[in-house]
Amino acid sequence: MKRLFLSAALLATFGIGTAAAEDMCNVPQAEWQPKEVLQQKLEAEGWTIKKVKIDEGCYEVYGTDATGARMESYFDPKTFVVVKSK
Repeated sequence: MKRLFLSAALLATFGIGTAAAEDMCNVPQAEWQPKEVLQQKLEAEGWTIKKVKIDEGCYEVYGTDATGARMESYFDPKTFVVVKSK
């Protein structure tokens, strides 16, 4: 019991656990733009889109950019700003 309490206290003190639960994009869903609008924007910039899905509170886009490079990018669903790209 002491060990469990100590572990919980350490987690709370260092914020471990709560940070992992937070989304990369913290935007209320009422403020999201439709993912079709993001897809149209990217296609107008020369992207070829394979898939758009929601992950970590962001739009995650799989495809290739205008140069043909394979992309996996996370976009803020309100502003369409790139949050992370691989």
